[in-house]
Amino acid sequence: MMENPLNLVIGGLLFVLLCGTSAYGAPTSGFIDANGIKVPYLIDGTGEPVVLIHGLDSSAEATWQKPGTMEALAKNHQVIAIDLPGFGQSGNSDESTAYGDRWVDDVTALLNQLKIRRAHIVGYSIGGLVALKFVDEYPDRAISATLGGMGWLEADSGLERDWVRKQNPLAFGVSQLALTRGDLESIQVPVIILVGDYDKSNEFYVAPLQKLRPDWRVVAIKDANHLTCVSKPQFIDALVKWIDANRQK
Repeated sequence: MMENPLNLVIGGLLFVLLCGTSAYGAPTSGFIDANGIKVPYLIDGTGEPVVLIHGLDSSAEATWQKPGTMEALAKNHQVIAIDLPGFGQSGNSDESTAYGDRWVDDVTALLNQLKIRRAHIVGYSIGGLVALKFVDEYPDRAISATLGGMGWLEADSGLERDWVRKQNPLAFGVSQLALTRGDLESIQVPVIILVGDYDKSNEFYVAPLQKLRPDWRVVAIKDANHLTCVSKPQFIDALVKWIDANRQK
């Protein structure tokens, strides 16, 4: 039986158990006000900014701090990892308007509060959809984009309608991250995809993207599925190399 693609992005809370703990010290924390919702973030390092966006049912700490990604990037960059509204230590809402497109605006609000003009935008799983929507809507604020464990959620597709049918505010928010073919083809920001070689997202999200954007490189993370990918040294190394190679001139 084919695995339900909606389940491919669920289970981010398991990252804490899968990744263990790191010797890395705690970064500084802060928060932004997102239309009345307190949205926390972690920040560390100095240099060209990198914004990290976690996936569904996960958090900045679980996805980015514990596996060591923040530590690796903070050696040469200012790294900011946000807890999206509805997840982690962030507040939540019963209104779908707090999610989806609003998540994209929350990333912009974070950049504005920290007085950052442009940053590398990195998202994992649903965070990858946020990152892709961000570079579509705010290309002048992005230096590069990384889609981890994710590809393209096509507008007016069966996958988008599946999210809508779940009938809860968070799922409806995910459906708002869908892009049209024209949106995807018009993106000029450099983009890379880092995805586990055993991740079912390859079939549902990455393969359709590759057909329209063969110029975007896809790196297969060996022996990794959707949950374990971010804990793999190859994932972290590939991310660091990509961001270093795309520094602003």
